[in-house]
Amino acid sequence: MADRRFDIVVFGATGFTGALTAEYLARHAPAGTRWALAGRNMDKLSGVRGRLGEGAAETELLPADVSDPASLRAMAEATKVVITTVGPYIRYGEGVVAACAAAGTDYVDLTGEPEFVDRMWLGYHERAERSGARIVHSCGFDSIPYDLGVQFTAEQLPEGVPISIEGFMRTKASISGGTYQSTLEILGGLRSSARLARERRSREGNPTGRRVKGVTGGPHPDEFAGGWVAPFPTIDPVTVLRSARALDRYGPDFRYSHYVVVGPLPMLVGLGVAAGVGVTLAQIPPAREALSKLMSSGEGPSEERRAKSWFSVRFAGHAGHFGTGTGTDVRTEVRGGDPGYGETSKMLAESALCLAHDDLPQLSGQLTPAVAMGPALRRRLEAAGIEFKVLDD
Repeated sequence: MADRRFDIVVFGATGFTGALTAEYLARHAPAGTRWALAGRNMDKLSGVRGRLGEGAAETELLPADVSDPASLRAMAEATKVVITTVGPYIRYGEGVVAACAAAGTDYVDLTGEPEFVDRMWLGYHERAERSGARIVHSCGFDSIPYDLGVQFTAEQLPEGVPISIEGFMRTKASISGGTYQSTLEILGGLRSSARLARERRSREGNPTGRRVKGVTGGPHPDEFAGGWVAPFPTIDPVTVLRSARALDRYGPDFRYSHYVVVGPLPMLVGLGVAAGVGVTLAQIPPAREALSKLMSSGEGPSEERRAKSWFSVRFAGHAGHFGTGTGTDVRTEVRGGDPGYGETSKMLAESALCLAHDDLPQLSGQLTPAVAMGPALRRRLEAAGIEFKVLDD
């Protein structure tokens, strides 16, 4: 690592989120950080660099294309950390993971695609362990606020006792074309995703002497959350539970429930119907193809709309034996601005800076953000304006 040309390479910098990540690094990377932009179209990369200001005028441009494994290998071997925003990852991500795992290069992405994450664990976790690479998926709004938020909440509770935490997500935001395309891929691949998840769980096993369980609650009104809530089966609770299996600090018996706040009951019903229709259509290839044409990758919300966006994730934690009515309670919140793009590019860039510069646990393989970086990344995000706070009773 010491003789790598770069600390960080941003692969996919000509895309919507990739360009925002490059802008963040141009403004906030510490002096002396060596970073570069990579992509398949050098003219477009040059245009992105030109918009970053005079301070980035000397930023190097690297040719890299997912259809050219040699270019991905050269990119991975040139840097300590690769940030990739090239998705949907199930289509375009494997070559970058393979190159980083072989080169011992750290890797971060912003995927919310469970099938991709499990496929990469099955194919490259052991190789990355041998090479020393840290493969860290879901370093954006999927799944940093939840993963680090639950870790932060657990740290406020006593050690050595059962812990249960409920997470409640509320947001006001718009999505980009890349996020829309990835969502279609997730919905269309539910069956294969479930199969891969089972295969991974059978190979991973369970932590020795501890229990970790996801609890799927039903829709219900919740005063602390601020409205009706519904179970939210995204990659985020999966990431949280993987962190809990790896870290003893979550206690001998850990349970997590994950919800989205949907407001009044009629809105919950309407969203439930819409979700059911969307899942059904995504299983039919012609319908999925038609849906994919509604929004293209590279499109995204305007700066004005992003400025009005925000997110809040509240956590209700309890330490003590379940069902006894005694123990310790804590309420926490993770809050920030535009979740999908402004804060995601911040989380992604700070994750890469954390891997490149900070003193972290000596681990390798496919890791969650909390396991790979944990409090070190949380401190970075707090300094960058994302709040992690304990709420008053």
